[in-house]
Amino acid sequence: MRNYLLILFIMTSISSIAQQGKATTEKKTFKRTTSIGQIIQADPSVVWNLLTNASDFPRWNSTIVSLEGEIRENAKIRLTNTLDESRTFKLKVKEFLPEQKLVWGDAMGERVYTLERKSGGTYFSMTEKIGGPIFPLFANKIPSFDESFEQFTADLKREAEKMAKSK
Repeated sequence: MRNYLLILFIMTSISSIAQQGKATTEKKTFKRTTSIGQIIQADPSVVWNLLTNASDFPRWNSTIVSLEGEIRENAKIRLTNTLDESRTFKLKVKEFLPEQKLVWGDAMGERVYTLERKSGGTYFSMTEKIGGPIFPLFANKIPSFDESFEQFTADLKREAEKMAKSK
């Protein structure tokens, strides 16, 4: 029994490590949730500064075409991304807890960024939930976010770790 538990623990740990930087999506009739997590070897303040400097997003984040406005509590921002460059999303910053949590969204969904201090760095997670009563009517027209989430997270990790090393 002890060997079984040890093997289970090792397999769970390996699976958890393999999931770092890999997006997952859960699809249901009335909603879709995409999530990703990643350890970043930088202080939460460095990661937070990147996530809250709207005008700098296109420089370091290859998934963002433009991000206009100020990222602060109750502010309105305009985001254009590479999934659909013809559409600009008008979003509201719903929650703003410095170096911990940032939430923005619209009537159809919201994106949540969380930062958790870890030894030597930050655990970053990003989750987007979209949906509602009419979601099934257009769900098949919305592209998968998995690849975009993975690229966003890789870009954030690369830039934050570069900035942390230069300090």
